[in-house]
Amino acid sequence: MKQSHEASLCRIRIYLAVVVLALFVSGVTAFPLETELRWFAALLHQPSVSHVVSAVHLSPWIDRVSRGLIETNARYPFLAYGTDWLAFAHVVLAILFAGAMRDPVRNKWVLQFGLIACAGVLPLALIAGPIRGIPFGWRLIDCSFGIFGCIPMLIALRDIKRIEAI
Repeated sequence: MKQSHEASLCRIRIYLAVVVLALFVSGVTAFPLETELRWFAALLHQPSVSHVVSAVHLSPWIDRVSRGLIETNARYPFLAYGTDWLAFAHVVLAILFAGAMRDPVRNKWVLQFGLIACAGVLPLALIAGPIRGIPFGWRLIDCSFGIFGCIPMLIALRDIKRIEAI
């Protein structure tokens, strides 16, 4: 029984570590957006890649986003401050989930909060996306973050319920 309990706690911590890593990476990569978009646009125009991505029309969208970001940052750099706060929020949320790793059973509310946040991604992407002119395919990619983000938390919560039942 003790081994099963410890094994479940280890699995829960691994799933939480996945969530922490995803939040942290998505946060820190939001700071250098202009540089990343320049690199990504250049990569998409490489001959070895361009024939693959042309089928999904990715290059024109990334080029447009990159130009928009470059022009906005050149004329109104203070607007990037909003993205900085978005990045900071991701890092703070990563810390929240890292804290839950200490005692996941007692802090299951953090996972429940995470599931609510993941559910909120869908209406945000599907309502605000068209208002902001985001292509439908890109909105589906955004929705996938909410959907796939739920998976490790649902599995961890299932294991927490098993521990609580003991």
